[in-house]
Amino acid sequence: MYAILDIETTGGKFNEEGITEIAIYKFDGHDTIDQFISLVNPEKPIQEFVVRLTGINNKMLKNAPKFYEIAKRIIEITSDCILVAHNTAFDYRILSTEFDRLGYDFNRNTLCTVELSQKLILDQPSYSLGKLIKSLGIPMTDRHRASGDALATVQLFKLLLEKDVNKEIFQNSIKYFDRRRQKQKLRSLIDEIPAIQGLYYIHDSDGKVIYLGKGKNIKAEINRLFLKVTKRAVKIQDKSSTISFDVSGNELFTRLKYAIEIEALSPKFNFRKKEKPTILDFNNDNFLIIDKGREVEENAIILIEDSEVFGYGYTNLNYQENRLDILKKVLTPIKNKQAAKTIIKRYLNNYKVQKIIRL
Repeated sequence: MYAILDIETTGGKFNEEGITEIAIYKFDGHDTIDQFISLVNPEKPIQEFVVRLTGINNKMLKNAPKFYEIAKRIIEITSDCILVAHNTAFDYRILSTEFDRLGYDFNRNTLCTVELSQKLILDQPSYSLGKLIKSLGIPMTDRHRASGDALATVQLFKLLLEKDVNKEIFQNSIKYFDRRRQKQKLRSLIDEIPAIQGLYYIHDSDGKVIYLGKGKNIKAEINRLFLKVTKRAVKIQDKSSTISFDVSGNELFTRLKYAIEIEALSPKFNFRKKEKPTILDFNNDNFLIIDKGREVEENAIILIEDSEVFGYGYTNLNYQENRLDILKKVLTPIKNKQAAKTIIKRYLNNYKVQKIIRL
């Protein structure tokens, strides 16, 4: 069950806005089965630009009910419903703020038709309600009034329901206020990850990497991330759809691969920490770094040639390591040689590797 709504406000400072009009349509997935529409006396002046936009002024609201007088009706019509709006974050914040003032904890799961439209109706020049509705040929009356905007959102929501044939996008887009189902989903993602050293990639529902992490035990690292309650961590949790991983075999390769992948992927939720380049050369101009591989009898190899990082990779045959012409074909070249050099140089200054072979 869904409660599709729109709210008009006084405008003004963040979290100090008052509601001037509200419209809620209770929708069962097929039909509207209940509705509530009301002007609201915000008990504060309306910003002039809002008056021009909506046509609602303080004189119209003088005899309108105050929020506390309609609060019970809002609770009733939205009970056991997923709250839906075009930019739900705004409408939900406004409602929650009003209920907070009354000392009531208003919690609802939410869906946003902006986010759903971006996933199901691609390549639109604008996802604002007015322009999107117009481009889809959905009739609309009373733009910038709660009832008109909410009714248009109902029609848009019906279309989005039809487009999401398997309902996977809808299910993955729900934001749970109590996060119980979200936590179940996150637990199932963690269960699929081994407790190994390497990198992990968190993908959104479109398959895009939104966060890249690393660690000696990536399963534990992901678990820690999913337990955090910071704003960034919660956003990552909400958008997590799948997780992939890459085994590195050792700490040096973990750091090196992480730097390479961060630059290549630019994940949305990663902080980009730039390594300060070192001006020091290696002690030798040409050598191989050999360390623990991903499995038994495999070596992790880094080739330094003319005091520059040529590339990295894995071998399990001695002749590959002994034949430079063959080894170069096996290794993956590194583009950002200065960044790689800094990582490797710092690591060698502080830690040991299995073997270094001068060439």
